[in-house]
Amino acid sequence: MELSPRRVFAFMIMVFGMFMAILDIQIVSASLPDIQAGLGASPDEISWVQTSYLIAEVIMIPLSGFLARMMSTRVLFTLAAGGFTAASLMCATAGSINEMILWRALQGFLGGGMIPSVFTAAFTIFPPSKRNIVSPIIGLIATLAPTVGPTIGGYLSHTMSWHWLFLVNVIPGILVTIGAWNLIDFDRPNWKLFERFDWWGLLALAAFLGGMEFVLEEGPSNDWFADHMVAILAIVMVAGGIVTFWRAFTRDEPIVDLSAFSDVNFAVGSLFSFVMGIGLYGMTYLYPLYLGSVRGYDSLMIGETVFVSGLAMFAGAPLAGILSSKMDLRVMLLIGFVGFATSTWMLTGMTADWDFQELLVPQMLRGMSLMLCMVPINNLALGTLSADKMKGASGLYNLTRNLGGAVGLAVINTLLSDRSALHYQRLSDAINWTNTIALEQLNAMAANLAARGVDGETGALAQMAARLHGQAAVMSFIDIFTLITALFGGLALAALLMRPAASGGGSGH
Repeated sequence: MELSPRRVFAFMIMVFGMFMAILDIQIVSASLPDIQAGLGASPDEISWVQTSYLIAEVIMIPLSGFLARMMSTRVLFTLAAGGFTAASLMCATAGSINEMILWRALQGFLGGGMIPSVFTAAFTIFPPSKRNIVSPIIGLIATLAPTVGPTIGGYLSHTMSWHWLFLVNVIPGILVTIGAWNLIDFDRPNWKLFERFDWWGLLALAAFLGGMEFVLEEGPSNDWFADHMVAILAIVMVAGGIVTFWRAFTRDEPIVDLSAFSDVNFAVGSLFSFVMGIGLYGMTYLYPLYLGSVRGYDSLMIGETVFVSGLAMFAGAPLAGILSSKMDLRVMLLIGFVGFATSTWMLTGMTADWDFQELLVPQMLRGMSLMLCMVPINNLALGTLSADKMKGASGLYNLTRNLGGAVGLAVINTLLSDRSALHYQRLSDAINWTNTIALEQLNAMAANLAARGVDGETGALAQMAARLHGQAAVMSFIDIFTLITALFGGLALAALLMRPAASGGGSGH
């Protein structure tokens, strides 16, 4: 396939579309209280602004491979970009929480159609010799967008209003839609596939992935299967999963083609992508949570603090591109995993007083390491596949990263809650009438409050309890950082299991 300037420009337009779609996963996360106040929603309802997007997106991502073969990349990407833009506008004009949830779901579904197409295009139109340039670009977007999402969202809602979280997509979205229709020419549609479209397979896929995303999102805050809705959706997920896999293995033209997993590199690369999702979305969640709940930062202050990771990714992208052409990708992946593990290990010394200064080096190391991981994972996982497998495989590969994020956040939320309660219990057990240091502190706090005309004894106990809760929260964060360190450190050696990507392989060149 000839690499013309037109195709390079078309690819850059697609990359920008993917950036918008991935950015919108996280852009509302720091601004949910503003949306909640604007729409008069309850705390339970407002979480669906995020959940509906994630459920719809996770269904579309694996479906996009079949749709791209049927419609062509040009038609699918244009429809996805145009629909995503229209849904963004409708989100901004939503007058109720139900309207917002509907348009967010549509936005997520259509956004999910853009993401895998970019990975497919990168490994189809560019020869292997150019991958050290292309892979850092898509790696940067895939990791940078969710990292800077809360920062951009917090800034927009803080300086203007929450409506701009969605209005900001409209003009770029129109330009991406027009550009995609006029410039993308990588493949041709095969409309005959529509006659063989597996509608039951689609229903099963939606039940499986939609149910899984719901259970993982809502389970931690609702005591898992003690909640009837979570229990019901877990059954739906299992039933949907059984039917999805059965149809994938028995139909000639399944809606999700799992055959790419027979390639060792793709299978191991997808596992790494899953773990990357845990690290990427988990840490993007934990940093703001610590700064907000322990340090008391507002959304803008949080955004300014975590922006360091985004800058480190920008700096790491060209370095990752250069290294990917000069060293064994498996060694590069090992270095990236060890670097990420080191960045989380540094956080295990955290105290309730940690601020921008203490978080600076771990954030920089994390950002650089993410780029050193993403580029070789992309190249190793997709670089040995044939062109006819690429569209389906790209959807599955991106799905593993999103599912890793969903599973990681569910485990993190559950552990934070359980470990915080355990640490609080242990700390409060240590604060008794035989602990002279604790008694001295209580007496000092009581005297200080009494001097201000407040009930000193009651106030001192309340202050001590708040201090213990804060300390227990920090200790539970440290537990999570230790687990993530062990996960990335342990998997670093598994990088050596992969085969080197063939220098001429991957895309039918």
